[in-house]
Amino acid sequence: MQWFKLALQLRGSVAPTVFPRVVLCGVFGFLVSLIYYYGAPVSWDIFGSVVTNVVFNLVLGLLLVFRTNTAYERFWEGRKIWGVIVINARNLARQIWVGVSEVEPADRENKASVLKLLVAFAIATKLHLRKEPVDSELEARINPAQTLKLKKVKNPPLEVALWIGNYLQQQQNRGCLTSNQLRAMNKLLDSMVEALTGCERISRTPIPLAYSIYLKRLLLIYGLILPFQIVDKTQWYTGLIVALISFILLGIEEIGNEIENPFGYDPNDLPLDEICNTISNNIEDLIVLDANELSLVDNWQTTAVE
Repeated sequence: MQWFKLALQLRGSVAPTVFPRVVLCGVFGFLVSLIYYYGAPVSWDIFGSVVTNVVFNLVLGLLLVFRTNTAYERFWEGRKIWGVIVINARNLARQIWVGVSEVEPADRENKASVLKLLVAFAIATKLHLRKEPVDSELEARINPAQTLKLKKVKNPPLEVALWIGNYLQQQQNRGCLTSNQLRAMNKLLDSMVEALTGCERISRTPIPLAYSIYLKRLLLIYGLILPFQIVDKTQWYTGLIVALISFILLGIEEIGNEIENPFGYDPNDLPLDEICNTISNNIEDLIVLDANELSLVDNWQTTAVE
């Protein structure tokens, strides 16, 4: 039952998107069968060599496969890059929380603020890739002055990375970090910036327009000629069969269109909101649980002395 439920599911499917085009192809097929029924003086066989031509079908099939594979490679690369952001955010948060010495009472609060900047980096990257302004989700992780600064800059996540780097350098200058610790933390921060650059590369380098246009033209030619080639055998079922074949071909093309840029809001795009929430929850747990553990240690030490 689960298999059939998934096969018939509309959410996450490209069926609603291609449905208008499928209906249009089906209606055209029905009109061709209507013309054939009334015996219009048209030579139907002249189109057969085009539709059944091995070269034409081979080119169309290769283009569809290449289109889908290329789009999926972009989707999967985007997912791996966001995995790098998650890993480095976790590692950098752990190293900052454990490695930065607390000399003054405000140091712990400052560390918590910097850890929230790691979450802000992920959220800012998400908004940057979607070409959206600073929102309430990002504002909750930074102070008002930082909010105003991010609204003015062209690359907010890069600015957040700069703030984190400045904090690390300040702690090294204060003697709260060793040079080796600073080097290790900066390496993680550099990897996060590299991940940002990789996402920008995917977002700003779409599939060449000429390639997309050519594939759409081939699909259009195939859909327009197909009814003429099969109408003598299918007659009144021509529209239905043309709609079914169009659904298959147009669906494959639409899958490539949807996952080509994996950072948007399409059902099959990357779950960036969930990924950012995961980073936020991990860092909040690090701050809260560590505070609780320190409290337990202090209580245990007090009891042991007594």
